[in-house]
Amino acid sequence: MAGLGLPVETGVFSDTAPDEYVVLTPLADTFPVHSDNRPEIDVQYVRMSLFSKGNYLVRKKQITTAVLEAGMTVTGRHDVGYDGDAGYHGYSVDVAKHYKWEE
Repeated sequence: MAGLGLPVETGVFSDTAPDEYVVLTPLADTFPVHSDNRPEIDVQYVRMSLFSKGNYLVRKKQITTAVLEAGMTVTGRHDVGYDGDAGYHGYSVDVAKHYKWEE
């Protein structure tokens, strides 16, 4: 998400959490099979959860556009809700990326 200026970290932020950030959560890694029971593609799914202390609508559109322009598929978008204790609005974008399977 560096191209959009959004910080991404694994685990805990090394400094104070910023006003906007994205958490990437792997969801699945599949090998759909066909009539010969051999996979032809590898499909990887990830949930991109945006947390923002401001209006997240512009970022939602930027993330969706960046994902589509990168050749990925948006499989779902969900309002996560508002966390009053932390002050963040949450929104998630579920993404799938298809890779040609090569042995």
